Amino acid sequence: MTENTARSVRIERTSVEQYVVHNFRGGSIPLGTGQNDSFTPVELLLAAIGGCMAADVDLITSRRAEPTGFGVEVSGNKVRDAGGNRMRDLTVTFTVTFPAGAEGDRAREALPRSLRQAHDRLCTVSRTVELGTPISVVEGDTAAVR
Repeated sequence: MTENTARSVRIERTSVEQYVVHNFRGGSIPLGTGQNDSFTPVELLLAAIGGCMAADVDLITSRRAEPTGFGVEVSGNKVRDAGGNRMRDLTVTFTVTFPAGAEGDRAREALPRSLRQAHDRLCTVSRTVELGTPISVVEGDTAAVR
């Protein structure tokens, strides 16, 4: 059996600087440029990094004990210079608590290792950002109005 490795989303313009991101499963997220409460593309990038790492860490640690608290904050600085716009100084901060007892102790013990694994090899999003990958921009089929 061959694994399907393709991933994609579709973005639809709804009005000036307002869009909706759609996935193939029927989900959607409003996207904007910061003029309202819609997420910006940079915020979605930060969410993707944190969400990906959170899912990996949660999968590993919750096998030992259900967390009593699980939060992730992702931050960074947007810079504009001769190299163009980009984010730098990205930091992912996990605040995770587990119940008292042997199961909680096992989960607490697994947490540092799970953070390293998520960062070093498991999280596709953060690995892609850190390693870098070329992005091709192409023009698709367009219907000209005449």
